[in-house]
Amino acid sequence: MNFADVLRTALFALRGNWMRSALTSLGVIIGIASVIVMVSVGQGTQAEIDRMVSGLGSQRLDISPNVTRGSGAVRMSASSYFTLSLDDVEAIRAEIPEVQYISGSLRGSSQVVYAERNWNSSWQGVDPDYLVINGWTVAEGQGLDEAGDGKSVLIGETVRRELFGEESGIGETIRIGRVPLTVAGTLAPKGQSNWGRDQDEVVMVPLETARRRLMGSMGMPPGAVMEISLAVSSPDDLGYVQGEIESLLRQRHRIAPGTEDDFRVRNMSEIVATRTATTRLMSWLLGAVATISLIVGGIGIMNIMLVSVTERIREIGLRMAVGAGPRDVRRQFLAEAMLLSLGGGLIGILAGVAGALLVGQFNSELPVELNGRVIALAAGFSVATGLFFGYYPARKASQLDPIEALRQQ
Repeated sequence: MNFADVLRTALFALRGNWMRSALTSLGVIIGIASVIVMVSVGQGTQAEIDRMVSGLGSQRLDISPNVTRGSGAVRMSASSYFTLSLDDVEAIRAEIPEVQYISGSLRGSSQVVYAERNWNSSWQGVDPDYLVINGWTVAEGQGLDEAGDGKSVLIGETVRRELFGEESGIGETIRIGRVPLTVAGTLAPKGQSNWGRDQDEVVMVPLETARRRLMGSMGMPPGAVMEISLAVSSPDDLGYVQGEIESLLRQRHRIAPGTEDDFRVRNMSEIVATRTATTRLMSWLLGAVATISLIVGGIGIMNIMLVSVTERIREIGLRMAVGAGPRDVRRQFLAEAMLLSLGGGLIGILAGVAGALLVGQFNSELPVELNGRVIALAAGFSVATGLFFGYYPARKASQLDPIEALRQQ
């Protein structure tokens, strides 16, 4: 028998009991569809985390006060909270050459007013390096370092739209609280952050202006900052720089060995690496669950094929009696198993792609990324399932004794 004859005979046999064939393929359909949907969700989540890496900065460190240090039930003074200062910034800049950009920062929120319009927005007192560290660019006008008069500010796209409508607002005077400041430029829009916050609802103010004019009533120590942000020249230096900063600040703050630090250093790359590892583990777990479903479908094919061999013993005997050899019988039953798994695989691929697209459409918070290699792998799995689970029933059918088979009623 040639290939066409084997295929035609297998199709005829499956069509004779099409309902059982369809139900047998159902396990493979569910398994393949599950693999595609789950892996697509896992890869989409991984891609979203990769996007977070670029947003957070893989070469960035953030230093903040350790507000839990020695607090207990005692109310902390302002000097206990503001443990970082501009002197720390300058010391890091001078003593750790691997630090490329560094900026102290202050922050708060207030009503921003222009003429009869006002908008409640956050503001940040920063040095020019802060914009580079956080990926901000000036869309129009001047930067803080170019203005250099201490009375100029940069406004985010949301603030510009709410205060000036279609106008740029550059050169106009706005009030933050009661403090008049001049708009030097506008920031290129960033949109929402990974946590859903509008990043464009911000006003950037020179650091010293924020200290003297916006935070004068807080009783801050001279030169204090709320946070220090920095970027290193190479990601490979990040761990070394973190250790050097911790050692330098302990020395400057006179922290005795064994005593808790009054600051915290956050390594953004470590945070993202932890999330990446967790997501990768979940992707493997989801893929394993889907693979188990595929194996269950393959076992169903083997079970039905064994039943088919038992039901068709007399037919097998007749074929052998008229000249069919064991190889022909084996090829026929193997072709039937392959058709069941391949047909189920193709339907499963279509169902999986449709399911992944529906998940992405109806759940915007669950990213989905279809991958051609995954679809090709799923098709390969369906073929492998037919070969693996169909071989034993086909071999069993080919080893039947024709005389004994013809005696079966």
